[in-house]
Amino acid sequence: MVTRIMNWFDERLPLTATIERHLTKYPAPINMNIWYLAGVLLVIVLIIQFLSGIWLLMNYEPTAEGAFASIQYIMRDVEYGYIIRYMHTTGASAFFALIYLHMFRGMMYGSYQKPRELLWVVGWITYLLLCMLGFTGYVLPWGQMSFWAAQVIMSLFGSIPYIGEDLLIWIRGDYLISGITLNRLFALHVVLLPLALIAVIFIHILALHEVGSNNPDGVDVKKFKDDDGVPLDTKPFFPYDVMHDLYAIGVFLIFFCTIMFFYPDGGGYVIEYVNYEAADNLKTPEHIVPSWYYTPFYAMLRAITFPIFGLSAKFLGFVVMAAGIAIFVALPWLDRSPVKSIKYKGVYSKFFLSLFVVSFFVLGYLGSVAPSPAKTLLAQIFTIGYFSYFLLMPIYSKYETCKPVPDRVQLS
Repeated sequence: MVTRIMNWFDERLPLTATIERHLTKYPAPINMNIWYLAGVLLVIVLIIQFLSGIWLLMNYEPTAEGAFASIQYIMRDVEYGYIIRYMHTTGASAFFALIYLHMFRGMMYGSYQKPRELLWVVGWITYLLLCMLGFTGYVLPWGQMSFWAAQVIMSLFGSIPYIGEDLLIWIRGDYLISGITLNRLFALHVVLLPLALIAVIFIHILALHEVGSNNPDGVDVKKFKDDDGVPLDTKPFFPYDVMHDLYAIGVFLIFFCTIMFFYPDGGGYVIEYVNYEAADNLKTPEHIVPSWYYTPFYAMLRAITFPIFGLSAKFLGFVVMAAGIAIFVALPWLDRSPVKSIKYKGVYSKFFLSLFVVSFFVLGYLGSVAPSPAKTLLAQIFTIGYFSYFLLMPIYSKYETCKPVPDRVQLS
């Protein structure tokens, strides 16, 4: 009976073939390691964010007068409301922590090189949409830090020569950040950006399954096949990868719930303490900082303290900050190395990747603390270190000596 029903569906919709191609029989490399878990964990967090976000939406009031009060109502009066809100805020931080790990894994193993250039670009668009979702969602509680962080970030558009002021008014919908601005960000956060994110993730998965997953050795697993045309160095996604993914999901959820229940503020990094105060446009917080996942780029913004060629330091800082995010998309065309994986690349690639990681973490710290002349100098130095990984890559990746790459994957 079940077979007849499935046959009926398959004659009208290739359901079984689609499930087998993209899930149960998808050929996954046999040497995938712990770094590859970030992808499936991102899907879990995406589900958490959508479900908790829908529930929060039922009680949220997107007005300047009622937004902060509605958050307090959710936290204090709605049954289990505080858990759902903490689930959403913890999920936002988990999303960015995982996507940074996911991107770093791609950088280590050369997952942006041919034929995965488009896969990397679509992944970068996913990250960009997450940044926009993170910012719009950060403003919605309408607390002190939400309001003033929005003030700082939006004012950057006003620094653009000639069109800045008009563009700023168009973005805010008013001459000042007001309820109209909040309504616009609310519409973006709950409608446009989630729809765009789902579409881009769908394209990302399609592109991944078309070119196949990369592996820690960076070798082509499709090169050697058995008599049935199945790559020798792969295994079916189900049940092998599914089983250890379920174990990883369980461990992750324990860690996630520990933060959500016992450390929901994250020491002021997940939810800033000043954001428990209602927005007040007449009272500026002592130290305005964005969420922790934006702090490396915020440090780049503050590192530029001098004008050049008549362009203001604020505008130049904005350009550097935007470039710090945008430059990832150019990686497939910057890397001239004949090998993909960092395991076989030369000492220069390993040095500059290490420099990038150190620079990213130091900039993240500098962006979260109050500026000083010494810290600004450090931010300038590590901003140079951050960009040197990308801008010098065409040189050091082309001329360094690499190790020989094996024909097939190596199990270790």
